[in-house]
Amino acid sequence: MELLTPEEIERIEREYPAGLSARAILEVFRPRGVALSEATFRKYVQAGLLPRSRRVGRKGKHRGSQGLYPVESVRRINAIKKMMAEGMTLEEIRRSFVFFRNHIDEVERGLDVVLDGFEDQLVDRAFGPDARRELAHRLEELRRRSEELLRDVARLGSAVTARPFEGATQLRAG
Repeated sequence: MELLTPEEIERIEREYPAGLSARAILEVFRPRGVALSEATFRKYVQAGLLPRSRRVGRKGKHRGSQGLYPVESVRRINAIKKMMAEGMTLEEIRRSFVFFRNHIDEVERGLDVVLDGFEDQLVDRAFGPDARRELAHRLEELRRRSEELLRDVARLGSAVTARPFEGATQLRAG
């Protein structure tokens, strides 16, 4: 089994910013011998290790919609498979930062939707120049604070879920 390199993951993230279908994600890993079936993929989503898809309509009459998964799913699967290769069980992975990172990413996407919506409203509505400037400043400040908060939450999550180093039990016992 050969996992993706950081450069390959970054390339995929650049090429598919809108997301990938489950089938496309499976195809990314198949040539590398990474065991990943559709059932396993769904299991990871249900376990909260991967983000849920969002429905996106297809262009053309009667084409329906398709589920797209955020592109960070590729990075997350790579991490999960690496952890499993190191001997971690799915339950141990659920207790790791991978699980929490998924939820942090969902919060980040939700905040982006809300703040982008406010920005659209700011452009579309009739405000006086002073009021528009003040609201734009407050919106920018909220974006900055939300990024800072998410960064802090991620740092805390990494620290709390880090694997204890080998001598940790001896230190506590001694």
